Amino acid sequence: MSTIVKVKTGSKLEEIASYSRAVMVDNWIYVSNTAGRNPVTQEIPEDILEQTQQVFDNIERALAAVDATLADVVMSRVFIQNPADTHNVMQFIGTKFRGINPATTVTNPPLGSAEYKVEIEVTAYRGAASAQVEEILISV
Repeated sequence: MSTIVKVKTGSKLEEIASYSRAVMVDNWIYVSNTAGRNPVTQEIPEDILEQTQQVFDNIERALAAVDATLADVVMSRVFIQNPADTHNVMQFIGTKFRGINPATTVTNPPLGSAEYKVEIEVTAYRGAASAQVEEILISV
């Protein structure tokens, strides 16, 4: 039988919309689309890279709750409000995922609030950080 762990942050939206910040099924971890709201101050930085850093802080906190890290991430989905911000945000994300190299989707849809400039969702596999990795280059 599978074990399911649901991570809650206590946010009002999680309660209203009836969802979890992260759900772990066995070693698979699904982290909900995450915005850059500071969980203590409830503030969202105006600067997009500061928002992106806060998004990662929030994701890392959720992963840590189930004994995982960014190094366990195998898939990320990045939602950037303004297409003009894509290059800078992805360059920043590259610093976070350097050497991890998850599969990634990047898109520019409207987000849930105008104050959100970036949101990220990840899928992780607990233990991926210590797994043997084989890279295959299919083009040059």
